[in-house]
Amino acid sequence: MTQKNHQAIPAGSVTNEISNFTDYDIFLFKEGGHHQLYHKLGSHLKTISGRPGTYFAVWAPNAETVSVVGDFNGWNAGSHPLAVRWDGSGIWEGFIPGIGQGVIYKYHIVSKHNGYQADKGDPLAFHWETPPKTGSIVWDLEYQWDDRDWMQNRKKPNSLDAPFSVYEVHLGSWQRVPEAGHRSLSYREAAEPLARYVREMGFTHVEFLPLMEHPFYGSWGYQITGFFAPTSRYGTPQDFMYLVDVLHRHGIGVILDWVPSHFPSDQHGLAYFDGTCLYEHADPRKGFHPDWKSYIFNYGRNEVRNFLTSSALFWMDYYHLDGLRVDAVASMLYLDYSRQPGEWIPNKYGGRENLEAIDFIKRLNEAVYGSYPAVQTIAEESTAWPMVSRPAYVGGLGFGLKWNMGWMHDSLRYFSRDPVFRKFHQNDLTFNLWYAFFENFLLPLSHDEVVHGKGSLLSKMPGDDWRKFANLRLLLGYQYAQPGKKLLFMGGEFGQRKEWNHEESLEWHLLEYAPHQGQKRWVQDLNRFYREEPALFELDFEPGGFEWIDFSDADQSTISFLRKGKNQGRFVLVACNFTPVPRHGYRVGVPEPGLYREALNSDGQEYGGSGQGNFGGVEAAPMPAHGKKYSLVLSLPPLSIVFFRGPG
Repeated sequence: MTQKNHQAIPAGSVTNEISNFTDYDIFLFKEGGHHQLYHKLGSHLKTISGRPGTYFAVWAPNAETVSVVGDFNGWNAGSHPLAVRWDGSGIWEGFIPGIGQGVIYKYHIVSKHNGYQADKGDPLAFHWETPPKTGSIVWDLEYQWDDRDWMQNRKKPNSLDAPFSVYEVHLGSWQRVPEAGHRSLSYREAAEPLARYVREMGFTHVEFLPLMEHPFYGSWGYQITGFFAPTSRYGTPQDFMYLVDVLHRHGIGVILDWVPSHFPSDQHGLAYFDGTCLYEHADPRKGFHPDWKSYIFNYGRNEVRNFLTSSALFWMDYYHLDGLRVDAVASMLYLDYSRQPGEWIPNKYGGRENLEAIDFIKRLNEAVYGSYPAVQTIAEESTAWPMVSRPAYVGGLGFGLKWNMGWMHDSLRYFSRDPVFRKFHQNDLTFNLWYAFFENFLLPLSHDEVVHGKGSLLSKMPGDDWRKFANLRLLLGYQYAQPGKKLLFMGGEFGQRKEWNHEESLEWHLLEYAPHQGQKRWVQDLNRFYREEPALFELDFEPGGFEWIDFSDADQSTISFLRKGKNQGRFVLVACNFTPVPRHGYRVGVPEPGLYREALNSDGQEYGGSGQGNFGGVEAAPMPAHGKKYSLVLSLPPLSIVFFRGPG
């Protein structure tokens, strides 16, 4: 193709026929209420006056000139200039005939300031070159979805009173292809195997670590440059749509990790976009993150709020996602996050709260739930900030769920101890119930707990191999028994031995061995029982869904409690023994007479346990205990959790 076949509409002559923007769009853009910028900015295939081509639009208010460069014009910055709009929006736009699907491009920006110029990727590109290449690609998002049944009925499986068991996945290392140099699976290659496996294991949802385009694979996706594009490492946008489509057709919800807390400093990305700090704060005390060496969004700028909110809604709109897990919310809320005195700027009231970020988060959640009420937003928030998962109209941040980092830290600290010393740390097990109903909590055993020298979940457990597996089964059983939704990072379900490495596949070969087979079967049965038993999920966020029987038997390191559903006559009794010493003749108070059937026992031989238990069930005796009129005499196997269905 010769350059003359692709002449852009010259500056100053962009007509209403060409432009994606109306006056109302510009009004919303300026005041911070435009939540669908992906229909307006970026590159869009169009036919103008019978001539097919591509319309380009980019926000660069401090640019002297903006032009489109690419292979089609030999990367010549003078060939295809864009025109700046007359309305003060700072948007540059133009139409280039003959530019179609698959064309690689960037914006060549010359700043009004200091002569700065750079080739920038399109902030709203739908597709990018595969890293280390950094070009944006003109791409259409047309796709024929086949998940109508899921989309019409997803409100129920995504609701807060439904079973919610999440399998967290890093797609690049879930499985690899040995015969092809141990490369990662593509989106399409992973679709059926992942869907079948998740369904076989009984999880209700998959949560992917960030799959937006990112230049550095070792960031696991948390250093994003393409907020509107799935990474091309695993295929095209339609390939990712296919992956979501297949998961939905298997009845599995899809959650995506999303990162509005920071962005990397790569020159082709958002940083210093038009020769000024456009997306980030100019003052590094507010605009630069000391831990991640990345830039922090200027949440007070309307156009930036538009950009981020549009990104969130985009994934719901075009990719049918069922939820977003919002990363590092605490770093957004606090101006002094990871900073020493003198390294941060107080807000206008002299406090450390980031008022602009707080307002943005509230508006973000209102926009998401307003447009997609059947989805969930999930906060990874590691502090005691109040009302994270309460609606914005009552003063909350508006998330549907919050990761319970306190539960995770306390539980892993307790389980890492030798059982001999656990009796001195019973509070680690019980403390979380003092605050369990202040938020809509999700209990995470995530990727963050099996990296950076922390070891795998299995390796954290004390003792010999038998005790390690028994402890791990007990930990996961304890997680499923507690109030709150569940999340488990890949590999934990079969007892991965090595710490997770994003450059390698999971250790699937371990499933040749009985202990790992038993661990996998335990998680399958946990998920099955969890999904079958409303007492374990219906009232996760209400005190009426949980009742202690005994939390004070620290000397024997045991706890016992009831879980209840909306039908209060149907309940589950849970008893845990956190030592390798079996507790025979152990009396537990219960509220009703009748037969209590042993539904699940982590010490079962099929899981690799010793096979001790209660012969299928125990009849309640009219002997008071623990403030109840009746009681059971149980056998609590070593390092075990036992679930009983009540007689109701």
